[in-house]
Amino acid sequence: ARQTQIGLWVGLADANAAELLAACGFDWLLFDGEHAPNNVRTVLDQLRAVAPYAVHAVVRPVSAEASLIKQYLDIGAQTLLVPMVDTAAQAEQIVRATRYAPDGIRGMGAALARASRWNQVEDYLNRANDEMCVLVQAETALAINNLQQIAEVEGVDGVFFGPADLSASMGYRGQPNHPAVQQAILEGIRTVRAAGKAAGVLMANRQVAQIYLDAGAQFVAVGVDTTLLVQAASALARDFRQEPAGSRDSVAPSSGPY
Repeated sequence: ARQTQIGLWVGLADANAAELLAACGFDWLLFDGEHAPNNVRTVLDQLRAVAPYAVHAVVRPVSAEASLIKQYLDIGAQTLLVPMVDTAAQAEQIVRATRYAPDGIRGMGAALARASRWNQVEDYLNRANDEMCVLVQAETALAINNLQQIAEVEGVDGVFFGPADLSASMGYRGQPNHPAVQQAILEGIRTVRAAGKAAGVLMANRQVAQIYLDAGAQFVAVGVDTTLLVQAASALARDFRQEPAGSRDSVAPSSGPY
């Protein structure tokens, strides 16, 4: 497998959109349950929609709540991206939420679950722990301060940087590409990689995304479905209404993470 994995943020919360995007050539799609109007059942529909395609599904729950993580794992999510992880202790609890006892606290119930194909996956209970991928998001100045310890938590497979929230936390709200924010992320990528873990980031600005890729980020989301649709539709309408180029600043190519 390639070291660098290029992904797309998916916020339309629709199985047709998910299936359409699954065939577009991305390595992974992120189904967002934090800011998009998703729930367990809509994510289930999207997981089913992309299952036949050569793309990896990543699910972002709205929080690190163990009961919610349990539901997403039971519907078949194997890679989770958990937002707002500020400490190693939080990261440890997230890992435990994805593991069956005695290694963790994930509730038993796979007979009811798509994850085990309703008890049709042989030895699922003993295999499941090893098949989980836990990615945590560092999105605050506190998380950056604790990054070394977070990255070293056993069971954390990668750390993902959120430039939008991080910029706000650092006092640069709305400036995800502020030099100080970029520097924090670049240093963070080095810290995570030095700990032997994967580093990732969401950045729709192509030039900045390439900077992070060059710095060693291994899983990078380079766009958002909602933004792509708005930009393409607005550009098409503008072309046929013969509006001057650049007359609608709201549809300019994204300069930020989204």
